[in-house]
Amino acid sequence: MGRRLHVRVPATTANVGSGFDCIGIALNLYDDLDLELLGDPGDLRVAVTGEGEGSVPLDARHLVVSSLQHGLNAWGAERPGLALTCHNRIPHSRGLGSSAAAIVAGLALAWGIARPGEPLDLPELTRISSRLEGHPDNAGAAVWGGAILAWFADDDVRLVNLAVPDALGTRVWVPDFEVATAGARSVLPDEVARHDAVWQAIASAALPLALERRHDLLLKATGDRLHQSYRASLMPESWELMNRLRGAGVPAAISGAGPAVFAIGTADQLAVADATGHDGFVRHDLAIGPGVELSVTA
Repeated sequence: MGRRLHVRVPATTANVGSGFDCIGIALNLYDDLDLELLGDPGDLRVAVTGEGEGSVPLDARHLVVSSLQHGLNAWGAERPGLALTCHNRIPHSRGLGSSAAAIVAGLALAWGIARPGEPLDLPELTRISSRLEGHPDNAGAAVWGGAILAWFADDDVRLVNLAVPDALGTRVWVPDFEVATAGARSVLPDEVARHDAVWQAIASAALPLALERRHDLLLKATGDRLHQSYRASLMPESWELMNRLRGAGVPAAISGAGPAVFAIGTADQLAVADATGHDGFVRHDLAIGPGVELSVTA
C-alpha cells in the first residue's frame, strides 16, 4: 500500500459532422487524476477540483470510482482503499467527452492496480470503456489519442487510427450552458429521408480522406443531415454559431451531442474562424492530442 498512480486523459470531440457515432478526435485538454492506495479496503476518499467541483458525488457513485471498480472486477482484482483526487479541466455536459474521460481514467487506474508493471492494454481498455460509455468514437479517442474511426462489431470494437497531419488545427467554442447527452439523443428521429441518408453516406465516406490528406474536402465532409439540425432547438446559439462559421468557409460542427462547437482546418480556415464573432462562448485554441497516460510510483 501507499503506491501512487497518476492518469492523464484527454477531452474528445465526436461525430465531426458527418461521422456520427464513428469518428472521434482527442484534444490537448486534460483531466489529471492522482490515486493513492490505502491499507483499509473500506477506505474511500474522493476530492474534485475544477469542473464538477461541488456537483459530482464524492463516493462510490463517482464515475471514475465506479469505472475503476468495473475494471477490477473484469481483471479479477480486489479493491484496496482509495484516496482519489481529480483535477478536472474538461467541461461537463458540453459534448467534449467528460464522461468518456472519466470512464477511461477509472479503467486505466484499475489496470495499474490489477496489472502492476504491465503497460496499458489499449485494445482491452477500448473494448471495456466503449461498452461502459456506449460510444466507441469518444472512448476510443480518449484511449488512443489522435483521430480515430471506430465502431462496434458484435462484442468487440473495430478501430482505425487516422493520420491527421500537423497542418490541421482545431478550435472549440464552449458556451455557459449544458445539454445532457440523453436529452440530445432523445430528439433524433428513428427514420430519415433516403436522399439525406445518401448525402450523409457520401460525406462520412469522404471524412477520413479529408482529415488525412484532402483538406479541400473538409467543409463538405463535415456537413451533416443526420443529427445536428434535430438538436438545434436544444442549443440555438450553438446552431447559429456553427452555421455562421460554415458560411464563412470554416469546417465546423457541433461537438459530440453539444452544445460546444468544434472546428478543424488549415491555418487560413482557422484565421477566418478566429475573426468570427462568438459572443457567449469561450474559445479554446487546441491541438489534436495523445490518449490516456498512466504512471505508477512506489
